[in-house]
Amino acid sequence: MQSSTTPPETEMLARFADGLADVTDAMAMTYFRKPLDVEQKADLSPVTQADRAIEAAMRERIVQRFPVHGILGEEHDDARLDADYVWVLDPIDGTKSFVSGMPTFGTLIACLYNGAPELGIISIPPTGERWTGQRGKASTLDGASCRTSGRTRLDEAILYTTTPDTFDAAGSAKFEALSRKVAMRRFGGDCYAYGLLASGHCDLVFEMNLHPYDYMALVPVIEGAGGVITDWKGEALGLHSEGHVIAAANSALHAEALAALS
Repeated sequence: MQSSTTPPETEMLARFADGLADVTDAMAMTYFRKPLDVEQKADLSPVTQADRAIEAAMRERIVQRFPVHGILGEEHDDARLDADYVWVLDPIDGTKSFVSGMPTFGTLIACLYNGAPELGIISIPPTGERWTGQRGKASTLDGASCRTSGRTRLDEAILYTTTPDTFDAAGSAKFEALSRKVAMRRFGGDCYAYGLLASGHCDLVFEMNLHPYDYMALVPVIEGAGGVITDWKGEALGLHSEGHVIAAANSALHAEALAALS
């Protein structure tokens, strides 16, 4: 087993992850708004050659640098998930946005230590924006500190969800109960909405049926910016969470949102 994480180790991992995002951003832009072969996976979500190629490139670099680390990704088989360190990768979060030319897709990179997210990156290739979160440190947008909003009440909050199409009947009812209480609700954004939350531009994000590669990178970013991100029951997110996610600008707003869902 590897030793406990030390600050130098974490800083080294963060530098590596940042370099990884540089590579994946460049790759994504070579495919963006170009003709693509779009296939449907078993869950009816789309996948392209870009998703697969970008994740393969990330995996190759991780294995070369950290051969004993685990990897969980969206498009390829899991590897060594019992390792102390596990990388969780989403090469293109928001493939539907990607294939339809919407510049709000991103790459998500997380590194977990003993199951907890040590660092996370939300990188948005079309805009060049990159949010970075690291446990115990303030989150950054393009190297400068970012902070969630000071709004603490639902009636003044801006709420995002990517699409209500992912909600079942129970999820739709919870979304309606919550969104009726907010000042404004908006749709779309994928992982970009969480970056906007970390920078104080919106206040709540509500999602259903996400996978670990959709949310693990978000946790350090949101928490390091002063926000709270959990499942709908208020429990911490992990590799085995149900995937029903709510993120809020602060604990007071999070508590009020959870009460609206109950």
